[in-house]
Amino acid sequence: MLDHFSILTKGGFVLWQKSYAPLSGAPVDALIKNVLIEERAGTVSYSKDNYALRWTFANEVDLVFVVAYQKILQLAYIDELLETVKRLFLDMYSSVIGDNQGISADYNEFEPVFSKVLKQLEEKYANRPRAPRKFEETKKFENTLKGSKVATSNTQLLATASRTVDEDEITKNIKALKLQSGGRGGIKNRKGGRVSAKTSPAPSPDMNDDNTGKKKKSQKQARVWEGQISRGEMETLDYSKEKTEDDDSLDADTVAAQFMDQSKLGSKNKDGIYEVQDVLESEDEEEEEEEGKASSSSGGIFSFLKNITGQRELSAETLDPVLATMKEHLINKNVASEIAEHLCQSVRSSLMGKKLGGFERVSTAVKNSMETALKRILTPKTSLDILRDIEQTRAEGRPYVISFIGVNGVGKSTNLSKVCFWLLQNNCKVLIAACDTFRSGAVEQLRVHARNLRALQTSGGGVVELFERGYGKDSAGIAKDAISYATANRFDVVLIDTAGRMQDNEPLMRALAKLVSVNNPDKIIFVGEALVGNEAVDQLTKFNQALKDFSGLQNPRHIDGMILTKFDTIDDKVGAALSMTYITGQPIYFVGTGQTYTDLKNLRVSHVVHSLLQN
Repeated sequence: MLDHFSILTKGGFVLWQKSYAPLSGAPVDALIKNVLIEERAGTVSYSKDNYALRWTFANEVDLVFVVAYQKILQLAYIDELLETVKRLFLDMYSSVIGDNQGISADYNEFEPVFSKVLKQLEEKYANRPRAPRKFEETKKFENTLKGSKVATSNTQLLATASRTVDEDEITKNIKALKLQSGGRGGIKNRKGGRVSAKTSPAPSPDMNDDNTGKKKKSQKQARVWEGQISRGEMETLDYSKEKTEDDDSLDADTVAAQFMDQSKLGSKNKDGIYEVQDVLESEDEEEEEEEGKASSSSGGIFSFLKNITGQRELSAETLDPVLATMKEHLINKNVASEIAEHLCQSVRSSLMGKKLGGFERVSTAVKNSMETALKRILTPKTSLDILRDIEQTRAEGRPYVISFIGVNGVGKSTNLSKVCFWLLQNNCKVLIAACDTFRSGAVEQLRVHARNLRALQTSGGGVVELFERGYGKDSAGIAKDAISYATANRFDVVLIDTAGRMQDNEPLMRALAKLVSVNNPDKIIFVGEALVGNEAVDQLTKFNQALKDFSGLQNPRHIDGMILTKFDTIDDKVGAALSMTYITGQPIYFVGTGQTYTDLKNLRVSHVVHSLLQN
């Protein structure tokens, strides 16, 4: 038995609804927030608390039909009910829905029609024995050799159907080949003769030394490796004899030359806040934005022509080949294949049944819809102003705690020091907690960073200090002691460095969940590489699941944001940013673009969207 049925607009206004039982937890609102707004409409169903929700779109009138029922029930008529109700509702109110007064119209007459349809479908499926699924329809079949071949052939057919052939271009290429080959017998040379493919031209006299025809003997020289220095220079770089490891009396100019690039420093705004620079956009992106503005100004003429030429409806036959090409394009941009599939299905659901003008191409409609979906996913849902949050916790008399987590070797300690440098520029008093008690040299690495940062901080009120307890101790206890020490000494921020761990290492994941549950940091930042593709989905999913399963709390924490490292090595393959944001629903705070303390940038949504959609 159904619990609820709603007909609502894509803007969220309910036109008609029918409830057979009171709903708990507002599952329809959760569907709108977590699925429709987040561009996850490509999924088959959605579960919230004890409810299962299914839906279908009427894109030609921007309506959504939603049904909710107990997820323990197996109702086979749900899909047929949604399609039947959609068809009948559009037939009854087609003239009203298209009008501006459609929202305020009276739809109460639809209730007896809906009740009759529901009763007929329940009687129809009540006496129908449930037939078992064929093996070809199960997930196990997809994992077999035959199933993989079928899936591959389907993908190849879609890709082949999506390619448009330009006959004029092919003709030009054939003519060019004929001119180059000059018919049979080889390639023509400049004098009109032919050169056989089996023979090669004689060596040129220019290959010999001077005009004598004799080869000059090459003299072997000592190879000098790049970056190689002499023994004397090596001794001048050895500071161990002059200064101890904890000596803070370093030359600030020397440290600045080694560990930060003055040209990459951000500027202070009118409020005196040191801002992190944005990732620079390409010139092509700026040109495309200008072209978009110019094209929008002439939209009236094109809309007039569309009205003259008529409209055509988008169907599965026209959408699927274009979406197959779009999916392949996103995967080539380093987007996880699972995420690319969900996105294409969501775009397909939002475009199915829509009308296109005579001059509008299907590929353009798909690209525009995908651009809207990407912007909706990547736009942060929460504030990224960490400095404002620090001011709030400072007023409460406690430090702002940020915990950095991630897998091995992604650069957690390095990017922690970059964030610390940014905070120091904004006159924050920072305490670094060395909670990586497993990796050899982890504490020493943070000690060097703290020493360099102190040497760079020649002016202002910024202070940095390292809190360490050595190796082999409980990281959760060290973090707790560090927070207590920061509270007593009025530190503004505590940056917790954790050990790198693989997502499948259960003992270390339990230790991480313990650290989070015991200390409850204000932000849990996942540090990941911009190079990863499908691995990003597995990492983030299992990290979030471990924080939930091993915390022992009724309301467990989850990842609050990400920092992408090695962003300068991927060119336009920025798919990891989309994959991580899609999986967690959380924003990307910064991206690392180099090895110095100033190589920390903000990531603009427009930059990611442009990089993902450009060819």
